[in-house]
Amino acid sequence: MATKKSNETMLQVNPTAKERYLKLKDKREMFVDRAQECSELTISSLIPTDGHNHSAKIYNPFQSVGARGVNNLASKLLLLLLPPNSPFFRLSVSGRTKEELDQNKEMKSEIEKSLANIEREVSKKIEELALRVSVFEALKHLIVSGNVLTYLPKKGTMRVFPITHYVCNRDASGNILEIVIKESVSPLSLDSDVRNLVIQDADYKKDEDVELYTHIYKLDNKKFYVCQEVMGIKIPSTIGTIMADAMPYQALRMVRIDNENYGRSFVEEFLGDLKSLEGLSQSLVESAAASSKVVFMVKPNAVTRKRDLAQTRNGDIITGSEGDVAVLQANKQYDLQVVERSIQKLEERMSYAFLLHTAIQRDAERVTAQEIRYMAEQLETSMGGVYSLLSQELQLPLVRVLMKRMSQTKEIPTLPKDSIKPTIITGIEALGRGNDLQKLREFVAEIGQLAQINPQVVQALNPNDLITRIATGLGIDTEGLIKTPEQLQAEQEQVMEQQQMQQAMDTAQQVAPQVVNNMTKEMGN
Repeated sequence: MATKKSNETMLQVNPTAKERYLKLKDKREMFVDRAQECSELTISSLIPTDGHNHSAKIYNPFQSVGARGVNNLASKLLLLLLPPNSPFFRLSVSGRTKEELDQNKEMKSEIEKSLANIEREVSKKIEELALRVSVFEALKHLIVSGNVLTYLPKKGTMRVFPITHYVCNRDASGNILEIVIKESVSPLSLDSDVRNLVIQDADYKKDEDVELYTHIYKLDNKKFYVCQEVMGIKIPSTIGTIMADAMPYQALRMVRIDNENYGRSFVEEFLGDLKSLEGLSQSLVESAAASSKVVFMVKPNAVTRKRDLAQTRNGDIITGSEGDVAVLQANKQYDLQVVERSIQKLEERMSYAFLLHTAIQRDAERVTAQEIRYMAEQLETSMGGVYSLLSQELQLPLVRVLMKRMSQTKEIPTLPKDSIKPTIITGIEALGRGNDLQKLREFVAEIGQLAQINPQVVQALNPNDLITRIATGLGIDTEGLIKTPEQLQAEQEQVMEQQQMQQAMDTAQQVAPQVVNNMTKEMGN
């Protein structure tokens, strides 16, 4: 997990991880309370309330719009951040190296092919680690609580820690300074020497889990210190440092707020509507249940006896008077209709916020697929701020960690840091390329209309450049797909040579009979 340092030096670090956790915990309480409130109205099991255990019952909301919206939004973000069968990043050459490559086309082509191979290997590694399952869970935590911690171990898939399991400290710019993670583990999972010390401790209770703390804090711009503690005992095998560019721990945020250690959630922005929807849904359910209850009332001292009425079956004959019996009715139909209309309006607003399709469709019998696609793109464009933050705190660190580890294991070659850097091509960048492609299509359509008036307009276009720009807008690698100007010129020269040879052969076929006749005449004479 970390590069080994002097254990004796590290063991003297104070205070303990537990002390730091308890000290930073106070600054987190407000965000935890908010997260639990948001979770209760969406997915209750995501961030349960304090004191919850496996045997306790969790709260079940009276409406499902919150849960459906969170799952839908998380799915959309997952497809945008980690698109299947397509890399979400590109390796690009920058600085002086790029200038040198621009002057050497052959070398540039070879380097671009090598970078494309590395991109494919890293994308294959992401598929092997099955990161989408963990990222999907992390996205749900981000949407509901606004905060989540991810950890990518050297072996196994990504781990996800909710806000209730870690504390953090950031500088004014939002960069991580310190992280403390709290877990409950079995003593059997610890090293034998540490396990023996834990068992001998007076506070240890047999057959119970112990608290494991992971402490990470910044040493300088290049390194982070890492250590794990259990019952105040540092685990020697975990003590070490991690390079900042290969940091496997990432404290993610949904909405960034300056000078705050934690972020704000997406659900928090619509908490008022969710509370109103929950209250009205509860009232509607309870009122409908009360209205559907059938109660018979019998007049005091009536001829009809209550026992006969209760025990009677369909078709039975009893002694009584029709006026003795009445049915209790709530007469709340109008009130329930008002509640239903209010719920419908709230559901429409929440569906629009969570990008549910029912909210962006016209209220009509037929809605075209193009219409739905256009409106969905408009809504997704409004999430650009989320893309920007997640690309910097999730996608880029993930690529850097994987490339660092794969280069150490010789799965990919080691790349120079200053010359080759990963660039995210999803999210904001993808939306930008999509807008450029749409403008390019509109431009070509306008040119086509002008060509009907003046055909010479088409001659002003550069076909190769147009094809390249369309491919760039679609995110397609044109290497080996589009012919270079040199290849086109060589093909034209080959065609001209073939035409000249064909002309020479045709001429020879025409002249040959005449030459033969002339020779025959001369020989006859």
